[in-house]
Amino acid sequence: MAVWHKTGCVLCTQNCGLEVLVEDGRMVKVRPDRENPRSRGYVCRKGLNVINHQYPEDRLRVPLKRTSNGFEPISREQAIEEIARKIREIVDRNGPRSLAYMGGGAQGGWLEAAFGVNLLRAMGSQYYYSSAGQEFSGLFWVCGRLFGKQYLVSMPDEEASEILVAWGWNGMQSHQMPRAPKVLMEFSKDPDRLLVVIDPRLSETAKAANIHLAVRPGADSLLMKAMISIILEKGWEAKDFLEEHVLGWDKIKPWFEGFDAKGALDVCRLDYEKTRDLCRLLTSRRWCVHPDLGLFMGRHSTLNMYLLHILGTVCGIYGKRGGNVFPGLVLPLGFHAEERDEKTWRTVSTGMPPAAAGSFPPSVMPEEILSDHPKRLRAVLVSGSNPLRAYPDTAAYEKAFSALELLVVSDIAMTETARLAHYVLPCRTFYESWDTTFVPLTFPKVYVQLRGPVVDPPQSCLEASQIYTLLADELGLIPAIPEELEQAARGNRLAFAGKLLAWAKANPAVSKIMPMVLSKTLGKVWDSASKAAFWGMLMTAPAAFRANAERAGFRQGLDQGERLFQAILDNPQGLWIGEADPDNNLASLQTASKKIEIYIPELEDFARTLNGSSEDRDLRMPRELPFVLNAGRHTRYNANTMMRNPEWNKGKRACTIAVHPEDAQSLGLQDGQNVRVTTKGGSVVGELEVSDEVRQGMVLIPHGFGLMCGEGCYGVNVNYLTQSTHRDTLGTPMHRFIPCRVEAA
Repeated sequence: MAVWHKTGCVLCTQNCGLEVLVEDGRMVKVRPDRENPRSRGYVCRKGLNVINHQYPEDRLRVPLKRTSNGFEPISREQAIEEIARKIREIVDRNGPRSLAYMGGGAQGGWLEAAFGVNLLRAMGSQYYYSSAGQEFSGLFWVCGRLFGKQYLVSMPDEEASEILVAWGWNGMQSHQMPRAPKVLMEFSKDPDRLLVVIDPRLSETAKAANIHLAVRPGADSLLMKAMISIILEKGWEAKDFLEEHVLGWDKIKPWFEGFDAKGALDVCRLDYEKTRDLCRLLTSRRWCVHPDLGLFMGRHSTLNMYLLHILGTVCGIYGKRGGNVFPGLVLPLGFHAEERDEKTWRTVSTGMPPAAAGSFPPSVMPEEILSDHPKRLRAVLVSGSNPLRAYPDTAAYEKAFSALELLVVSDIAMTETARLAHYVLPCRTFYESWDTTFVPLTFPKVYVQLRGPVVDPPQSCLEASQIYTLLADELGLIPAIPEELEQAARGNRLAFAGKLLAWAKANPAVSKIMPMVLSKTLGKVWDSASKAAFWGMLMTAPAAFRANAERAGFRQGLDQGERLFQAILDNPQGLWIGEADPDNNLASLQTASKKIEIYIPELEDFARTLNGSSEDRDLRMPRELPFVLNAGRHTRYNANTMMRNPEWNKGKRACTIAVHPEDAQSLGLQDGQNVRVTTKGGSVVGELEVSDEVRQGMVLIPHGFGLMCGEGCYGVNVNYLTQSTHRDTLGTPMHRFIPCRVEAA
């Protein structure tokens, strides 16, 4: 019998609501879920094609071990025993810095991260790498200094805003907010609102904009400084906000006084009057800003984030309806890792801190492996991640991973990374397991959806959370669990919680490995470590979330977490489980002063000396590499590397090398022919697309391709062109500004 099941998309952080039709134990059809309170029936073509993610041709079904004869299937017990023994040998011989975990960033679920990080820390290591460090190191680090905690990242309150500024963000293609294309078009068409896009090219979002500033590629920081200078010169700054809510303004104000804004805007290739008029709008109306990879992974990544936050502070947009606000969350997005604390590790070869809320930048991992440092990385656990396609410098990763003493990959498919592993462990897909994500940012309401399995997994496949529990157990990291506690897990959950709390109080070490304990108790009953961990998270949720939940109707008390958990189970379409206080949003600040501490001494020289003449010189492209490559174009046809079957894009021009018509003409190239793109990192060959959506002097290549499929390769792997060393001071790769050249293949 065919049955429709409520679930969600797992291909981007928006996790739009879906319904999937299951017939004879197989997903056969997908439609949007109109009862999902967040996506409200919206879904893009990626979500409608999610069956291609669920059933990859190279699906893993049994554990594999690499031998001299290739990969051979082994039992789960043998795999866990051998992996645990090798981890223990490597760590005992070389110290805990030799071990790293890379994972927890999959768009379909984050619960695995609690287990991977737990195991890592129980082994004495802090080396957690994730996609957050790939994109957001500068953002999280700046937020940590300004707001007090790295995970205190503001979000645009577009619902109550009069102006939405999309800076380096092509939301019509990449989403990054609920129902993004619909929201953007509503802004564009509303006579009382404005959509402003700041982007070098005429993107799909820029085409819809009321105002488009086509800033010169790589000149975003210079534009921000010019805008701040204009606002101060005109006396338009939010003086009351600066006086009441900002500390250190007097230290940074001189950086912008007397600045040659007109000269800077000439370098940015922008009109002074148009920019000045925008500054006036931003100081007289409610506005919010949505930055994205154009800034995060652009030139001057960390400085971009700092100056953008200064611009927002000068205009007084933080903590106000319609501005940028601090959302209520079930759990913080990571944890604060203060690099000025000597207890916080840095990488041994590159000296990088875990700036992305506890996560290290993947760009440095190859150097950390290939170094001759005695404490270099020797063992890496990779879960739900494909660094050989997702992270910069594929050639460097291939060399580094081949040099590891132990590489273990847990995934659903035989990815490019899995092909280099010593052990490959088969995982359940997100439609065969329980999971959730904590990114669905909304304000003031707090949304959550716990997605349950809709189809059965292959017999040997486990959740990554279960795999890490088995490894931790084999490593001797989990205390012996009393039989009465295991029995209690089969009964009333509140009674179980009481017994668990009593045992943890009597055995302090238990708290440090709690996800694993829950996995071995409730997780056994439910056949889901992730579901058990989620229950535990709700039972021990932070005070701020408990207050938000009470505003949504879940009164506080010892059983609040249990009531929330049951409500979530009863509403598979997702539900609103909390509501932040919109009238006291700045109470979220966790700085010592309880104000925005705007002065960051480490960035003073950079911000103060930034000027038009030096930037004009530095932005000139070398003769041999005259174009700017945007390595990672967002389109409706790419989904990182999670959609491995090219059939979902059959008949589409999904992976092209796009240039402006005048550039194609000057190079003697035609649409559809094969061309070669070359950078300092390498070269690739692909199909040319000639499009007026590309700025002259730029080259666009999407990410998430170059996938091995059957006997062939699907699309161009753009990370053969990127270099891991072409990065910001905090490790963020500058994928939006790579010098390159284009020629006929």
